[in-house]
Amino acid sequence: MKTALYPGTFDPITNGHLDILERALGLFDKVIVTVANNSSKSPLFSGDERVALIQEIIDERQYANATVVRFDGLLVNFARKNSACALIRGLRAISDFEFEFQMALMNRNQAPEIATVFLMPHERYTYLNSSIVRELARLNGDYKEFIPASVYKKMTTLFPTTL
Repeated sequence: MKTALYPGTFDPITNGHLDILERALGLFDKVIVTVANNSSKSPLFSGDERVALIQEIIDERQYANATVVRFDGLLVNFARKNSACALIRGLRAISDFEFEFQMALMNRNQAPEIATVFLMPHERYTYLNSSIVRELARLNGDYKEFIPASVYKKMTTLFPTTL
């Protein structure tokens, strides 16, 4: 069984993230969405809330070969612990490549047996990221089309919309 990890902060998970997840599910027997804590970010949702939101989407969309867990620590150690052969990373634009390339090389240095697989989302998601969604929500912009309905419902409890 080929297992891949799809790591990220997913704060919030967007339709672009889900597009990458769906592509990965077509390539691997199992995909573990790994919700990370990033000390350099101030999350909108707690780790447990992000896991719950993603689990709801996995259940709703019946992604039988996907699971979601929270983790802290070195990603390659978590990958080894879960017998993962690959790390999934999304590339939206050239600007993503430099950072992702550096991380992939460091991960290869630490765990040469684990591949990094770069997947591109559908072009309609190439400009989309969680930071943009959070900013639109804070400024009462229209962000409904960029995230799953369950995530939008949760976000409107934090940012009531007047649209």
